[in-house]
Amino acid sequence: MDCDIMTSDKPHAVCIPVPLLSHVMAMLNVAKLLHQRGFSITFVITDYVHKRIIKSRGPNSLDGILNFQFKTIADGIMAQGTDIEAPQDMASICIAISNNFLAPFRSLLSQLNHEATPPVSCIVSDGGLSSFTIKAAMEFNIPIAHLWSVSPCSFLGFMHFGDLVKRGVIPFKDESYLSNDYLNTTIDWIPGMKSIRLKDLPSFIRTNHEVLDALSSMLPPIYTIGPHHLLSRQIKDQSEEAIATNYWEDNHECITWLDSKEPNSVIYVNFGSITIMTFNQITEFAWGLANSKQPFLWIIRPDLVNSDSPILSHSFLEETKGIGMIASWCAQEEVLKHPSIKGFLTHNGWNSTLESICGGVPMISWPYFADQPTTCLYCCEKWGIALEIDNDVKRDGVESCIKELMEGKKGEDMKAKVMELKRKAEESCRHGGSSYFNLDKLITDVLLSKCYGEVK
Repeated sequence: MDCDIMTSDKPHAVCIPVPLLSHVMAMLNVAKLLHQRGFSITFVITDYVHKRIIKSRGPNSLDGILNFQFKTIADGIMAQGTDIEAPQDMASICIAISNNFLAPFRSLLSQLNHEATPPVSCIVSDGGLSSFTIKAAMEFNIPIAHLWSVSPCSFLGFMHFGDLVKRGVIPFKDESYLSNDYLNTTIDWIPGMKSIRLKDLPSFIRTNHEVLDALSSMLPPIYTIGPHHLLSRQIKDQSEEAIATNYWEDNHECITWLDSKEPNSVIYVNFGSITIMTFNQITEFAWGLANSKQPFLWIIRPDLVNSDSPILSHSFLEETKGIGMIASWCAQEEVLKHPSIKGFLTHNGWNSTLESICGGVPMISWPYFADQPTTCLYCCEKWGIALEIDNDVKRDGVESCIKELMEGKKGEDMKAKVMELKRKAEESCRHGGSSYFNLDKLITDVLLSKCYGEVK
């Protein structure tokens, strides 16, 4: 059923993502969908995210629109003189979430209840923030839903972290377990993940008790709503186009460059907003691309490689002149829908994976961390829509995978399979489709439960 609520008692959802770009963008899609269905939205970001967006998109980029506002809370990380363009430190973010976020979030909810009309009626929290958002929801006696922007297979891996501890599989005794073939150990007792290797589970298993204890509190029941970026395409209100977030300015010349290329001729390369490479790794990728002789669009963030030296050699740039384009950021969803794109070399973040599937683009996978190894396993071995590059990347392997995807029989097979998944994704997001239905069910069963005096 539709949930078009446009009354004086309209619900007010507070949406709060993990302060990482991919999580912010996923939550923003959900917030826009709720806004379209009649919710007032308060979108909560941290100091760090606020400063990154303002620097990228300008001082008025967080002004919001009618019934959609941005609010900023302190993250306990930002200090005077902090370089906001330096790579984000995941350990610091996890510690800050655990230690610093509850008090300012609680204070904001109280402020909104006293100042806002209507008062807060529900919380939509990133699943990675559930350690404190559940406490806040209970304190204010309002319903809460959690958005996990990871693949279902990866989430299933997260759900079994406790069992891995009980069985003595993790935590690892020391760092030698990362290199002594232990990660190739196969386990066969996780339902739906028969004979999966430890290396294919979310990479947070490669850690100590402290982090595992923190994760154990981040696994509440959730509703799933499918490819939310496809659902958000259906929004017709042009004013919502002003609601956008990014850490880097999009290079619109990328699309102009792609327009000049033949259909199905370009390999797109982007390792997301968090991946950090060594100088050796980016060199191997560079020469793999050059040796493949295929046109490429490569997104190289300013913080992709932690080096003060030029990260691409003069000889590589000369070798690929006229063949490839390099940019610092782009509108990825638009790129992946472009007819000239034939393949995507990716870290297999879930947002990127969904956008690739919905664009009908097969992938080459080089997972970095977190849920990405599990998503890579399913894309490569279960769904047959990707090829995997070993973590110890070599230029010959990069060249071989690119040629196979762009010119080989396996590339043709992957294209056919990803086009079928694209069709199913589009069907799920149409009126009456499963994702469309599940979003409405989430709204009525959870987010509006307090509004109608129901607890479900």
